[in-house]
Amino acid sequence: MRININGKSEEIKKSTLGEIIAEKGLCQDNLVLEHNKRIIPKEEWQDIILKENDVVEIVSFVGGG
Repeated sequence: MRININGKSEEIKKSTLGEIIAEKGLCQDNLVLEHNKRIIPKEEWQDIILKENDVVEIVSFVGGG
């Protein structure tokens, strides 16, 4: 199935937002996820099942000066 992640089309297996984050090895502590223009609370990441042509934006916060 194809979805759009941060502006790039990617082929993925059927999965949830949480599985995508784990598969990419990203630290969940400093992420915000948007799914089809809706910010998804971290508690719901495992409940959102991705579908063909979904759009996901992954934003991470980095500290520093």
